[in-house]
Amino acid sequence: MRKQRSVLILILVMIIVSIVVIANRPFRLGLDLRGGSQLTIQLKPSEAVPTIDERVLTSVQSVIENRVNELGVSEAVVQTVGQDQIVVQLPGVNNPEEAERVLGGTAQLDFREQKPGTEQQLPVELQVQQGIKQQIEDAKKKADSQALATAIESLNKSNEAIAQLYNNPLLRGQDLKDAYPEPVQGGGNWNIGLVFSPEGGDKFAELTKNLAGTGRTIGIFLDNDLLSAPSVPVDFADTGITGGRAVITGRFTAEDANALAVQLRGGALPVPVEIVENRTVGATLGRDSIQRSIYAGVTGLILVLIFMVVYYRLPGLIADFSLLIYALLSLALFNLLGVTLTLPGIAGFILSIGMAVDANVLIFERTREELKAGKTLYRSVESGFYRAFSSILDGNVTTVIACIALFWFGTGLVKGFALTLGLGVVVSMLTAITCSRSFLFLVLDFPELRKPEFFCPNVVKKSVISN
Repeated sequence: MRKQRSVLILILVMIIVSIVVIANRPFRLGLDLRGGSQLTIQLKPSEAVPTIDERVLTSVQSVIENRVNELGVSEAVVQTVGQDQIVVQLPGVNNPEEAERVLGGTAQLDFREQKPGTEQQLPVELQVQQGIKQQIEDAKKKADSQALATAIESLNKSNEAIAQLYNNPLLRGQDLKDAYPEPVQGGGNWNIGLVFSPEGGDKFAELTKNLAGTGRTIGIFLDNDLLSAPSVPVDFADTGITGGRAVITGRFTAEDANALAVQLRGGALPVPVEIVENRTVGATLGRDSIQRSIYAGVTGLILVLIFMVVYYRLPGLIADFSLLIYALLSLALFNLLGVTLTLPGIAGFILSIGMAVDANVLIFERTREELKAGKTLYRSVESGFYRAFSSILDGNVTTVIACIALFWFGTGLVKGFALTLGLGVVVSMLTAITCSRSFLFLVLDFPELRKPEFFCPNVVKKSVISN
């Protein structure tokens, strides 16, 4: 009994927390619900890069994502399509021409020499910028568009202030042939290797010769945003770093090193891009879609609730409470995880309601079988959960596996469907096994409700009703 009360208290706490989360955090809506712009970017081979492979596509995607972040769009989606296209979805952006101007240009990577006398100012500016980036992340999580716009404006000013600490570029992106992460021997850290063209190697040697041992840094900028600021040891004061190769050392993790290498490659690759499609999704269409989805979901849920009560009597009523709790927990989980809701995502959520009902149906049918076999009501309920669990687990596990496959191999809206369905199935397991079970055993504590006919209308009279 004490364990049952603890479970009920936990359920109550989860309900209260879910209500607070839903009431205080707005849902993230995708392009099809909120309206906005969608751009399709075509990558074109060049003389320097005759083939668009996965490495090139990933590099350019990284650059596009950085530019989208500068637009301040918190629910943006940047994904590759096929072997040479990138689709960008910008919910809430009603000026596709401005987005096209920002996203359509070639990324500008350059290497700059830090000005003398700015050694003390640079760390201060970098610390200020780090605080601004944290504000941006917080604003995105809260979906606070006003705070996000203010932070983006501050970040642009911070980038300009940092850029003023450096001279004009000495090397451009076309001088860099490759960038790759490499592990440090004997440790868990990673470095980034750089490979320059012959002309770029000469320029890099001159740049490092000027900075070696001075305490000033090489500013590596991508679209005027400082990516890294490595210093040059005094050992290279006479000749600079020659040979057309260099290594950026530091306490990089494998993920950070790979991310920086991708950004450098994306800025260095002279791949022309072209906006081949630029279309706008109206907010009216989004509102209509939301309303129809809500009507469909509420109608389906009401019909299911009525069916459960009519057919399963008291257990059906308990299942209805569990389904409502399931819907509340699922929506709160979507909100906490920052799931961007789209029409397919809502469809996945509605489908998961069916999965939640299916689990209760299996449990109640098993319970009826036990009652008809002459077992006591308490033992029938207990056996119903025990015997149905394996079937529920098998069905839900296979559904989750399918969702993982869809999410892993799918793109865009397919991922949204898979994510909401998968999360819904996991939550349905919790509500079916925990909520329904706890409520049923709570009901059995009341003698006036402990009657087999409330659980199975045609139960044989010889069934024993005591505990």
